[in-house]
Amino acid sequence: MKKYLFIDRDGTLVYEPEDYQVDALDKVKFLPHVIPALLRLQEAGYSLVMVSNQDGLGTESFPLETFTPAHELILNTLESQGIDFEQVLICPHKPEDHCECRKPKLGLVQAYLNDPSWERSSSYFIGDRATDLAMAQAMGITGLKVGDGSNQSLTWDGIVATILQGHNASAPRVAHVVRNTRETKIDLTVDLDHSGESHIDTGIGFFDHMLDQIATHGNFNLTVKVDGDLKVDGHHTIEDTGIALGTALKQALGDKRGIGRFGFVVPMDEVMAQVFAVSADHLVTINEQAQVAAAPATESEDHNITVALDISGRPHCEFELNAEFTREDINGFETQMVSHFFESLAVAMGLTLHMKVTSGNAHHQVEALFKAFGRALRPALKVVGTELPSSKGTL
Repeated sequence: MKKYLFIDRDGTLVYEPEDYQVDALDKVKFLPHVIPALLRLQEAGYSLVMVSNQDGLGTESFPLETFTPAHELILNTLESQGIDFEQVLICPHKPEDHCECRKPKLGLVQAYLNDPSWERSSSYFIGDRATDLAMAQAMGITGLKVGDGSNQSLTWDGIVATILQGHNASAPRVAHVVRNTRETKIDLTVDLDHSGESHIDTGIGFFDHMLDQIATHGNFNLTVKVDGDLKVDGHHTIEDTGIALGTALKQALGDKRGIGRFGFVVPMDEVMAQVFAVSADHLVTINEQAQVAAAPATESEDHNITVALDISGRPHCEFELNAEFTREDINGFETQMVSHFFESLAVAMGLTLHMKVTSGNAHHQVEALFKAFGRALRPALKVVGTELPSSKGTL
């Protein structure tokens, strides 16, 4: 069944000015993260309907000539980013007009209320005022209040978390893991719903760079501080970081409901890195345009394939060199530890992982694998719906 998001405009999509009228182009200012949030919600199958009170629209105090350019700028900007509204419903009346279409009255949405084909339990009304929440209640759907995260309001990131993950913004997809042994002390945090603010310090510069590749291309934040026995070598630091990262990713995913689960293809200079999602009877490949195509399972033996990833809950790692790494050490990072790192991560995360690498510059060989792994994680970790992506009923 169809799912709807009925969304207010002023104060919800764009900031509401002090005079309550967005009647000039310089008054159009979008709320933080509203565009990526709406894109995620659309991708999850929600249809969007704008519902807005515009007091006195069309009168001398608020002529169409000043309203229309700003309104079109809002709609055109959203449309340019791939956000489409099924309808834009506007009440032009003032409170003293006692009309039937001014929120929280239901005149604007009566046609939707008369239609039984959409799913009320999974639909929402999003706004910034008590009238929006009252309208949601009158429609028989859930109301969510937009704000700065205080006073029972939600940021747009919180709106996405609430709708797609079935919990409130106080429980985001974040995990903090502390792992202390005689050989390493690790403090690691992942935040799967935010990106661009990673901080990594393992004591091995090249390894820091590789972990940043996973976070950057996986589109999540990663904070890592490692105090390891580097006076011996980097083995314990790299291995234990893989265990901690895998553990944190598993914890942050929770019950894995709604995640994409699989990945796609990425090249790296002279080294080919492809990502495949493996099922029992065929190999699903996702090309550079993220279009899904089925290929015979025998293609898994093609030497160009380097990474196969499935957040399956069944830990398994296969690592095969089609050509040896051309260097044993890259600035303190032993290349023989690449396979051990990914095996440690896969086991801790419950990940089915197959990796191969072709010949080339050693830096590129290693970086291609870390980037490909991150790119595979990006769509696999992303929330794309509300269902568990498994016919077994568990992951």
